[in-house]
Amino acid sequence: MALTLRQLEIFEKIATTGSVTRAGEELLLTQSAVSMALAQLEQVCANPLFERSGRRLLLNDSGRLLLKDAREILLAVKHVEQRLQGDSGHLVGELLVGGSTTIGNYLLPALLGAFARQYPKTRVELRVGNTLQVAEWLEAGYLDIAFVEGPCHSRGVVAVPWRDDELVVVTGPEHPWAGVESVTPEMLAMAPWIMREKGSGTREIFEDAMEKAGISYAIALEFGHTEAIKNGVASGLGVSCLSRVAVHRELEHGLLVEAKNPLKLRRSLTLLKRRESFCTALLAAFLKLSGGRWE
Repeated sequence: MALTLRQLEIFEKIATTGSVTRAGEELLLTQSAVSMALAQLEQVCANPLFERSGRRLLLNDSGRLLLKDAREILLAVKHVEQRLQGDSGHLVGELLVGGSTTIGNYLLPALLGAFARQYPKTRVELRVGNTLQVAEWLEAGYLDIAFVEGPCHSRGVVAVPWRDDELVVVTGPEHPWAGVESVTPEMLAMAPWIMREKGSGTREIFEDAMEKAGISYAIALEFGHTEAIKNGVASGLGVSCLSRVAVHRELEHGLLVEAKNPLKLRRSLTLLKRRESFCTALLAAFLKLSGGRWE
């Protein structure tokens, strides 16, 4: 019995979801069809590929070894299909895009919407995380391209400048800083800061700026989402440093107040790609719309 691409696709989906049932739902297959494909694949491999933990399937060592090759094979096949389809003049296919939190929540949705309207036969999936997570997903093959706001330290990806951004220090409208012309380094040092978690690009830029200014500080609260930080600041729980893109509506309506300060908080938003990766016709069209470039 020969191994097939469909078996690899089903295996990869089971490995991702940890469930035969969920894999079938996402692939529009019956549970019995998925189970049969897995059984045939395990017969070809002459080894079980999963261990059962309750209702969840966990990869064993053989499964982990196969998963890496399976993803590379499926990605290569997708690139061949997209390249051929692109040459026909009709863009079709699926694009997996990653965005770190600020970009993924405040910049990419509009771009994806415009792309979908321009190329209705395509499908774009957006996955949002912090900069570190997004870089890891891209390197592991879960994404085709990514956009992040923080420095990238992954060796397996290439970073290309995309566009500029500015961070701003914000307070609630009732905060004492709302009534001053500019805050001093001493005021910055004494403030209770509300920041994102470690691995966030915004936090890394803030920490670097504070270190370069020689300012010691304390983080009072860590939230995993920018919206939670904005609500905390507006409620008077502390102050924060966020992208102007993320807070421009709140600044316009007086829900947050910008605190002028001596920190240098400009940064370059970055496009990430895997080393030696191929720019398909679908990727090229998305890059053209987003203003990015493939180097």
